Amino acid sequence: MFSSSSRNSLLSPWSSMEQTDSDVLDISTKVQLHGVLWKRPFGRPSAKWSRRFFVIKDSFLLYYAESEKKSFESNRYFNIHPKGVIPLGGCVVSANEDMGMPFAIVVNLEDFTGTIVLAAETGEEQVQWMEMLQDSGKVTWKNAQLGEAMIESLEAQGLQLAKEKQEYLDKLMEETEELSHQRAQREELERLNQVLEEEKRKFEEVVLELKAEQEQIKLDMDSTALSLKSVAREKEELSCLTVNLQTSIEELCQAKQRRLLLLGEKGQKKKEEDVGTDSLQPSLDEEELEDPDLLQDLRHIEEQMKILLKEKEQAEEK
Repeated sequence: MFSSSSRNSLLSPWSSMEQTDSDVLDISTKVQLHGVLWKRPFGRPSAKWSRRFFVIKDSFLLYYAESEKKSFESNRYFNIHPKGVIPLGGCVVSANEDMGMPFAIVVNLEDFTGTIVLAAETGEEQVQWMEMLQDSGKVTWKNAQLGEAMIESLEAQGLQLAKEKQEYLDKLMEETEELSHQRAQREELERLNQVLEEEKRKFEEVVLELKAEQEQIKLDMDSTALSLKSVAREKEELSCLTVNLQTSIEELCQAKQRRLLLLGEKGQKKKEEDVGTDSLQPSLDEEELEDPDLLQDLRHIEEQMKILLKEKEQAEEK
């Protein structure tokens, strides 16, 4: 039997008996049987029994504290630091009812001092353990020399697994940081996209407002152009009207002058006819009384001139 020193536990993967020999790890990936048995102290006679968790792996019997059973069955990993390792090569297994337990198992080894005494809880478990111990004992005793090598191999594999685990954790941490960085970049891009979308929306609103203002300005310009055309047309009409009024006024002035000239000629003729009379300077009213038609024409001309002058003033004011 070989005992390992106390150290931190390293775990190796466990698999059932159905695994094939093609598995990558051949020394730590298969166990043939495991369970809790009663155990008497090895190497010295004692009636004290204690419960231990046993594992048969290849041609070795490994045992642990009973608490290891729960961890083993829940995690499917077994501790590579057992309390002891017993080589089973060439062992002789027998049942014994005189050991103080009803389902005792006695294991004798040719080169092992003392007797290994175990006990199962039931007869069925006793038969199962005895058969597996006997089968494992068929392996040559040379396996005894591999006890320490097996522990060292388990420890080495445990260290390798710990190293691989650390490398995996480091890689996972790097990937986590990278993903976190990518997530931060994605969130920043999303924020920028939102800002750009908001700016785009505002720009589109400004464009729509400018287009509306442009349309309104175009309408105003069209209206102004029409108004200017209308004003130009009215101005042209007023100019024509002014010219016509001026022409009419000039014509009336000429007509008035002709009437006055005619009146003057008639007045002169009348003076010549009335030479020597008491009336030396007849008044204009008397002359007009003598020619009412001319007087009426002059009044009509003056009225027409007043009307035309008023229309001209109004046209010029426009």
